[in-house]
Amino acid sequence: MSVVTALQIPMTVSKEAVFDRLVGAIANQLAAYESFRLTLTGEDSQFTRFNRARVRQTGRVQDAQLRLTLMTATRTAYSELPFTQDFETDWAHLKAALAHLQQALPTLPEDPYIVLPAGSAQSRETYTGELLASGDLAQTLLQPVQGTDFTGIYAGGLSYRGYADSAGQRHWFETTAYTLDYSLFDAQGRAVKGTVAGQQWNPSDYLDKVAATKAQQALMARPTRTLPKGQYRTYLAPAAIAEILMMFSWGGVSEAELQQGNSAFGLLQRQESALSSQFSLMENFQRGGVPRFNSLGEVAPTQLPVIAQGQLVNSLVSSRSAKEYGNPSNFADLDESLRAPELMVGRLSADDILSQLGTGLYLSNLHYLNWSDHPNGRITGMTRYACFWVEGGELVAPITDLRFDDSLYRFFGPQLVELTEFQDFIPNVDSYDRRGLGGIWTPGALVEGFTYTL
Repeated sequence: MSVVTALQIPMTVSKEAVFDRLVGAIANQLAAYESFRLTLTGEDSQFTRFNRARVRQTGRVQDAQLRLTLMTATRTAYSELPFTQDFETDWAHLKAALAHLQQALPTLPEDPYIVLPAGSAQSRETYTGELLASGDLAQTLLQPVQGTDFTGIYAGGLSYRGYADSAGQRHWFETTAYTLDYSLFDAQGRAVKGTVAGQQWNPSDYLDKVAATKAQQALMARPTRTLPKGQYRTYLAPAAIAEILMMFSWGGVSEAELQQGNSAFGLLQRQESALSSQFSLMENFQRGGVPRFNSLGEVAPTQLPVIAQGQLVNSLVSSRSAKEYGNPSNFADLDESLRAPELMVGRLSADDILSQLGTGLYLSNLHYLNWSDHPNGRITGMTRYACFWVEGGELVAPITDLRFDDSLYRFFGPQLVELTEFQDFIPNVDSYDRRGLGGIWTPGALVEGFTYTL
C-alpha cells in the first residue's frame, strides 16, 4: 500500500503566493475611503463513489473560488469568481470585478451594521497528512468488504482557506484529510452505517470499523420488532448525539437568534430552565480541523465554553451582532454557528452501555431532525440505520423506524442519566459546494424516558 502526503500535492506554496500578490494588487487600486476583503476557498480532492462493493465513479476535483468584498463606511458589495492560480488571469478578472463594484457601490442602500476591516491579526496553519494513493483506494477499501453491498463515498486531499483585507490582516489555513462515509446494505435494503476520517490513513482503524459494522449487520438479520409509541430508556450513540448537536447551530446558540426570539435556548439564557450539570459544550479549535479565523479575518479563542454544567455561559456573537445588540463579540462567524463543537465526556464505559441500558432502545443514528416547538427546545426526527431493542442488557432485535419528539430540556436535562467516558469524532462529510471541514467530538448518552410519538 502506498500513501500520498500533503507535501506531494503540487503547487501548494504558489497558491498562497498568488493570493498574496492579488491582495497587493487590489490595495493599489483603492480610493482612500474604500476598504476590501479577499477570501479564498479551495480544494484538491480525490472523490471515489462505491456501490455494491465496486467503484462506480472516481475522479480528482481541483476547484477554488475568490470572494472580493468592497466597502465604504456605510455600504458593502461583493463579487465571486474562480481562482485559476495564474496571477495574470486572476488579476484581470479581479480588476474588472473591482471596477464593477466601485461603480455599483454608491447606488446600494446603506448598511447600519457594517463591520469594516480592523486590526492586524495574522496566522498561518498547515496540517500535513498521509492518505491513500488514488491507485490503491479500490483494493484497500473493497478487499475487506467483498461479498457485501458496500455503498459510500471516499473524499480526501488538500483543503485550503485564505483571508486578507485592507487593514493588514492575513491568514492562511490548509489541511490534508479524508472522510469515508459508507453503509452496508442487506437484501431487504436495511443499512448499517460507518464513517472513518482523519489526517493519517490507518489500516487497522478501517478494519476495526468494518468489523463492527458487519457485527451490527448480522444483528439486523434477526426478525424486526415493531414498538408502540411511548417513552423508553434509550442509549444514543455518538453519531445520534451529533445530529442533535447540529441543531444547536440552527436557531440555537446564535446571539442574533437569541435577541430576535428565534432560539431554542431562550429559556436557558433567561435562566428559566437548565440542562443537566453533566452537560458541557465548547468550541475547541485545538483539534486543528478548521480555521480559527472567520470570514471577517477575526481569530476566535482557542477554546470557548458555550454551555458549562448545564448553564449557557456564552452565545456565539459575531462582530455584526455585537454592533447591533451591544454584546461583546467572541469572533463567531457571521452565521453564528458552531465551527468546532466538542461535548464533554461523562463516566459511562463502553463495556457498561448495554448493562446500564437494561431494557430499552439502542440508537446508532438519527435523521430528518427539525424543531417541533422551537421556543421550548422540542426536536423531532427519525431513527435510522442500526437501531435495536434491548432486553436484560442484550441486543434482541432491530426495530422498525420510530419518530421521536422530545425537548432537549428533558433529555439533556433531568432525563440525562449519563454520558460515556469516550468520545467519537463524527466528521463533516458534506460535499454539496465543497468538501466540508472538521466535525463534532461527542460522547454517547444514556437517557431515561426518551419520547417516541409514531
